[in-house]
Amino acid sequence: MSEVRRGYVTQTHTGAVPWDEALRSASRIGFDFAELYMDGATERTRLDPNAVGSLAAEEGLDLLVHLPFVDLEIGSPRNAVREGSLSEQRACIEAAAEMGAEKAVLHAGTSARPPEWELEEVAPNLLDSIRVLDRFAADRDVEICVENLPGVPFTVRHFDRVFAETEASMTFDTGHARVDGMDADETADFLADHGDRISHVHVNDAREDADEHVPTGSGTTDFGTALAPLREGWEGTVSVEVYTFDFDYLALSAEKLDEYL
Repeated sequence: MSEVRRGYVTQTHTGAVPWDEALRSASRIGFDFAELYMDGATERTRLDPNAVGSLAAEEGLDLLVHLPFVDLEIGSPRNAVREGSLSEQRACIEAAAEMGAEKAVLHAGTSARPPEWELEEVAPNLLDSIRVLDRFAADRDVEICVENLPGVPFTVRHFDRVFAETEASMTFDTGHARVDGMDADETADFLADHGDRISHVHVNDAREDADEHVPTGSGTTDFGTALAPLREGWEGTVSVEVYTFDFDYLALSAEKLDEYL
Protein backbone atom coordinates (compact mmCIF):
# COMPACT_ATOMS: atom_id res chain seq x y z
CA MET A 1 0.00 0.00 0.00
CA SER A 2 1.19 3.54 -0.73
CA GLU A 3 1.73 6.27 1.84
CA VAL A 4 -1.58 7.89 0.93
CA ARG A 5 -3.54 8.91 4.04
CA ARG A 6 -6.98 7.31 4.34
CA GLY A 7 -10.15 8.52 6.01
CA TYR A 8 -13.88 8.83 5.57
CA VAL A 9 -16.59 11.44 5.14
CA THR A 10 -18.72 11.55 8.29
CA GLN A 11 -22.48 11.11 7.94
CA THR A 12 -23.13 13.34 10.95
CA HIS A 13 -25.54 15.79 9.33
CA THR A 14 -28.68 13.84 10.24
CA GLY A 15 -27.79 13.60 13.91
CA ALA A 16 -27.94 9.79 13.81
CA VAL A 17 -24.21 9.69 14.55
CA PRO A 18 -22.78 12.39 16.87
CA TRP A 19 -19.55 14.01 15.72
CA ASP A 20 -17.55 12.64 18.66
CA GLU A 21 -18.67 9.08 17.92
CA ALA A 22 -17.74 9.63 14.28
CA LEU A 23 -14.20 10.66 15.24
CA ARG A 24 -13.71 7.86 17.75
CA SER A 25 -14.94 5.33 15.20
CA ALA A 26 -12.50 6.66 12.61
CA SER A 27 -9.66 6.07 15.06
CA ARG A 28 -10.92 2.60 16.01
CA ILE A 29 -11.14 1.55 12.35
CA GLY A 30 -7.60 2.76 11.75
CA PHE A 31 -8.28 5.72 9.50
CA ASP A 32 -5.69 8.49 9.41
CA PHE A 33 -8.26 11.27 9.38
CA ALA A 34 -11.93 12.13 9.49
CA GLU A 35 -13.63 14.45 7.01
CA LEU A 36 -16.29 16.22 9.07
CA TYR A 37 -19.38 17.27 7.14
CA MET A 38 -20.29 20.76 8.41
CA ASP A 39 -24.04 20.84 7.86
CA GLY A 40 -27.27 19.80 9.54
CA ALA A 41 -26.58 18.50 13.03
CA THR A 42 -22.90 19.39 12.58
CA GLU A 43 -23.44 22.82 11.06
CA ARG A 44 -20.75 25.22 12.28
CA THR A 45 -22.88 26.99 14.94
CA ARG A 46 -23.63 23.57 16.47
CA LEU A 47 -19.96 22.68 16.81
CA ASP A 48 -17.34 23.69 19.35
CA PRO A 49 -14.20 23.92 17.22
CA ASN A 50 -11.89 23.56 20.21
CA ALA A 51 -13.69 20.41 21.34
CA VAL A 52 -13.52 18.91 17.85
CA GLY A 53 -9.83 19.71 17.50
CA SER A 54 -9.02 18.40 20.97
CA LEU A 55 -10.76 15.08 20.39
CA ALA A 56 -9.12 14.63 16.99
CA ALA A 57 -5.71 15.18 18.59
CA GLU A 58 -6.57 12.82 21.45
CA GLU A 59 -7.56 10.12 18.95
CA GLY A 60 -4.46 10.70 16.82
CA LEU A 61 -6.52 11.82 13.84
CA ASP A 62 -5.86 14.42 11.20
CA LEU A 63 -8.91 16.48 10.34
CA LEU A 64 -10.54 17.61 7.09
CA VAL A 65 -13.93 19.24 6.64
CA HIS A 66 -16.60 19.14 3.98
CA LEU A 67 -18.10 22.61 3.66
CA PRO A 68 -21.91 22.99 3.48
CA PHE A 69 -23.55 23.30 0.09
CA VAL A 70 -27.25 22.40 -0.06
CA ASP A 71 -28.55 25.95 0.48
CA LEU A 72 -25.48 28.04 -0.37
CA GLU A 73 -25.12 29.78 -3.73
CA ILE A 74 -21.54 30.88 -4.34
CA GLY A 75 -22.27 31.04 -8.07
CA SER A 76 -25.55 32.94 -7.90
CA PRO A 77 -26.00 35.73 -10.46
CA ARG A 78 -27.67 37.72 -7.67
CA ASN A 79 -24.96 39.61 -5.82
CA ALA A 80 -26.68 39.67 -2.43
CA VAL A 81 -27.30 35.92 -2.51
CA ARG A 82 -23.74 35.17 -3.60
CA GLU A 83 -22.16 37.48 -1.03
CA GLY A 84 -24.27 36.01 1.77
CA SER A 85 -23.16 32.52 0.77
CA LEU A 86 -19.52 33.58 0.65
CA SER A 87 -19.84 35.11 4.10
CA GLU A 88 -21.13 31.82 5.50
CA GLN A 89 -18.38 29.83 3.80
CA ARG A 90 -15.77 32.18 5.25
CA ALA A 91 -17.22 31.59 8.72
CA CYS A 92 -17.08 27.84 8.14
CA ILE A 93 -13.46 28.05 7.00
CA GLU A 94 -12.58 30.02 10.12
CA ALA A 95 -14.23 27.34 12.26
CA ALA A 96 -12.33 24.66 10.35
CA ALA A 97 -9.07 26.47 10.99
CA GLU A 98 -9.88 26.66 14.70
CA MET A 99 -10.41 22.88 14.70
CA GLY A 100 -7.02 22.40 13.07
CA ALA A 101 -8.45 21.10 9.79
CA GLU A 102 -5.94 21.04 6.96
CA LYS A 103 -8.32 20.78 3.99
CA ALA A 104 -11.85 21.95 3.19
CA VAL A 105 -13.88 20.31 0.42
CA LEU A 106 -15.91 22.84 -1.56
CA HIS A 107 -18.84 22.32 -3.93
CA ALA A 108 -18.55 25.04 -6.56
CA GLY A 109 -22.08 24.65 -7.85
CA THR A 110 -25.21 26.67 -8.35
CA SER A 111 -28.91 26.10 -8.95
CA ALA A 112 -28.86 28.93 -11.52
CA ARG A 113 -29.22 26.73 -14.61
CA PRO A 114 -30.79 26.73 -18.07
CA PRO A 115 -33.12 27.88 -19.40
CA GLU A 116 -32.92 30.87 -17.05
CA TRP A 117 -29.14 30.98 -16.76
CA GLU A 118 -26.49 29.57 -19.08
CA LEU A 119 -23.17 28.27 -17.77
CA GLU A 120 -21.23 31.06 -19.44
CA GLU A 121 -23.26 33.58 -17.45
CA VAL A 122 -22.68 31.99 -14.04
CA ALA A 123 -19.22 30.44 -14.50
CA PRO A 124 -17.38 33.74 -13.87
CA ASN A 125 -19.16 34.05 -10.51
CA LEU A 126 -18.26 30.49 -9.55
CA LEU A 127 -14.62 30.93 -10.53
CA ASP A 128 -14.34 34.25 -8.72
CA SER A 129 -15.88 32.72 -5.58
CA ILE A 130 -13.38 29.85 -5.73
CA ARG A 131 -10.52 32.36 -5.92
CA VAL A 132 -11.92 34.41 -3.03
CA LEU A 133 -12.38 31.39 -0.76
CA ASP A 134 -9.06 29.84 -1.78
CA ARG A 135 -7.16 32.98 -0.74
CA PHE A 136 -9.18 33.34 2.46
CA ALA A 137 -8.51 29.73 3.43
CA ALA A 138 -4.81 29.85 2.53
CA ASP A 139 -4.36 32.76 4.94
CA ARG A 140 -5.62 30.39 7.66
CA ASP A 141 -3.52 27.38 6.58
CA VAL A 142 -6.53 25.56 5.16
CA GLU A 143 -6.40 24.12 1.63
CA ILE A 144 -9.54 24.50 -0.47
CA CYS A 145 -10.25 21.39 -2.55
CA VAL A 146 -12.97 21.95 -5.16
CA GLU A 147 -15.04 18.84 -5.87
CA ASN A 148 -16.30 17.74 -9.28
CA LEU A 149 -20.09 17.53 -9.16
CA PRO A 150 -22.37 14.96 -10.85
CA GLY A 151 -24.18 16.26 -13.89
CA VAL A 152 -24.03 19.94 -12.93
CA PRO A 153 -21.22 22.51 -13.16
CA PHE A 154 -18.50 22.15 -12.28
CA THR A 155 -18.40 18.53 -13.50
CA VAL A 156 -15.16 16.72 -14.18
CA ARG A 157 -15.60 17.78 -17.83
CA HIS A 158 -15.39 21.46 -16.80
CA PHE A 159 -12.33 21.16 -14.59
CA ASP A 160 -9.76 22.29 -17.13
CA ARG A 161 -11.27 25.72 -16.62
CA VAL A 162 -11.03 25.47 -12.83
CA PHE A 163 -7.38 24.44 -13.15
CA ALA A 164 -6.62 27.24 -15.61
CA GLU A 165 -8.45 30.10 -13.90
CA THR A 166 -7.91 29.37 -10.20
CA GLU A 167 -5.10 28.10 -8.00
CA ALA A 168 -7.37 25.86 -5.93
CA SER A 169 -6.75 22.16 -5.47
CA MET A 170 -9.25 19.51 -6.52
CA THR A 171 -11.27 16.86 -4.73
CA PHE A 172 -11.81 14.13 -7.32
CA ASP A 173 -15.01 12.16 -6.68
CA THR A 174 -14.95 8.82 -8.50
CA GLY A 175 -18.72 8.33 -8.48
CA HIS A 176 -19.44 11.84 -9.72
CA ALA A 177 -16.98 11.32 -12.57
CA ARG A 178 -18.69 8.04 -13.43
CA VAL A 179 -22.07 9.80 -13.62
CA ASP A 180 -20.50 12.07 -16.23
CA GLY A 181 -19.39 9.15 -18.36
CA MET A 182 -15.83 8.65 -17.16
CA ASP A 183 -14.85 4.98 -17.01
CA ALA A 184 -12.02 3.46 -14.98
CA ASP A 185 -9.38 3.98 -17.67
CA GLU A 186 -10.39 7.61 -18.19
CA THR A 187 -10.37 8.15 -14.43
CA ALA A 188 -6.84 6.79 -14.22
CA ASP A 189 -5.75 9.06 -17.07
CA PHE A 190 -7.31 12.09 -15.38
CA LEU A 191 -5.64 11.31 -12.05
CA ALA A 192 -2.30 10.81 -13.79
CA ASP A 193 -2.59 13.98 -15.85
CA HIS A 194 -3.72 16.22 -12.97
CA GLY A 195 -2.13 14.61 -9.95
CA ASP A 196 -0.27 17.81 -9.15
CA ARG A 197 -3.60 19.63 -8.62
CA ILE A 198 -5.61 16.79 -7.09
CA SER A 199 -5.05 16.88 -3.34
CA HIS A 200 -7.99 14.80 -2.19
CA VAL A 201 -10.09 11.93 -3.57
CA HIS A 202 -13.57 10.72 -2.66
CA VAL A 203 -13.91 6.98 -3.26
CA ASN A 204 -17.60 6.72 -4.10
CA ASP A 205 -18.64 3.26 -5.28
CA ALA A 206 -21.81 2.49 -7.23
CA ARG A 207 -23.56 -0.41 -8.96
CA GLU A 208 -24.23 1.66 -12.07
CA ASP A 209 -23.50 5.13 -13.44
CA ALA A 210 -25.18 6.80 -10.46
CA ASP A 211 -24.19 8.72 -7.33
CA GLU A 212 -24.89 5.84 -4.94
CA HIS A 213 -22.12 5.88 -2.29
CA VAL A 214 -22.44 2.15 -1.55
CA PRO A 215 -19.78 0.46 0.63
CA THR A 216 -16.43 0.42 -1.11
CA GLY A 217 -15.98 -2.74 -3.15
CA SER A 218 -19.68 -3.63 -3.18
CA GLY A 219 -20.35 -1.78 -6.43
CA THR A 220 -19.03 -2.28 -9.94
CA THR A 221 -16.38 0.44 -10.06
CA ASP A 222 -12.99 -0.92 -11.16
CA PHE A 223 -10.94 0.83 -8.50
CA GLY A 224 -7.88 -1.30 -9.18
CA THR A 225 -7.63 0.40 -12.56
CA ALA A 226 -9.10 3.78 -11.66
CA LEU A 227 -6.84 4.46 -8.68
CA ALA A 228 -3.63 3.07 -10.17
CA PRO A 229 -1.94 6.52 -10.41
CA LEU A 230 -2.35 6.95 -6.64
CA ARG A 231 0.01 4.00 -6.18
CA GLU A 232 2.77 5.77 -8.10
CA GLY A 233 4.10 8.27 -5.57
CA TRP A 234 1.05 10.51 -5.34
CA GLU A 235 0.81 12.27 -1.99
CA GLY A 236 -2.65 13.21 -0.85
CA THR A 237 -5.70 12.11 1.09
CA VAL A 238 -8.44 9.65 0.17
CA SER A 239 -11.86 9.46 1.83
CA VAL A 240 -14.27 6.59 1.45
CA GLU A 241 -17.67 8.24 1.14
CA VAL A 242 -20.29 5.69 2.12
CA TYR A 243 -23.90 6.48 2.97
CA THR A 244 -24.22 4.33 6.08
CA PHE A 245 -24.50 4.65 9.84
CA ASP A 246 -23.10 1.14 10.34
CA PHE A 247 -19.40 1.33 11.09
CA ASP A 248 -18.89 -2.33 10.15
CA TYR A 249 -19.42 -1.29 6.52
CA LEU A 250 -16.87 1.50 6.97
CA ALA A 251 -14.34 -0.92 8.43
CA LEU A 252 -14.83 -3.23 5.45
CA SER A 253 -14.57 -0.24 3.10
CA ALA A 254 -11.24 0.65 4.71
CA GLU A 255 -9.97 -2.89 4.09
CA LYS A 256 -11.10 -2.76 0.47
CA LEU A 257 -9.51 0.66 -0.02
CA ASP A 258 -6.19 -0.68 1.25
CA GLU A 259 -6.33 -3.35 -1.46
CA TYR A 260 -6.66 -0.66 -4.15
CA LEU A 261 -3.92 1.56 -2.75
